[in-house]
Amino acid sequence: MITLPEPAAFFWDQGNERKNLEKHGVTAQEVEEVFFDPQKKLLEDKFHSGKEDRYILIGQTKRRRLLFVVFTIRNRQIRTISARDLNRKERPLYEEET
Repeated sequence: MITLPEPAAFFWDQGNERKNLEKHGVTAQEVEEVFFDPQKKLLEDKFHSGKEDRYILIGQTKRRRLLFVVFTIRNRQIRTISARDLNRKERPLYEEET
């Protein structure tokens, strides 16, 4: 099981924050909400981890929007790389029991 550092803070790169909003309609607030979803799924992104470890977070916002978030951790800060809606094929990943 993967655990996030405690306490963790969010670091927002303005370029990524703007890209997520313009391209996918996902706000920084929505991304942060997913980290507090008690049913969230946290996975290692081994395929895209190169110079640093990357993680995939699948979870739900307060408005029940399901998001797919890719992030890394730098200096105990969560840095979002991308965030988008879950697609139809990914929904079972959130719904399955761990």
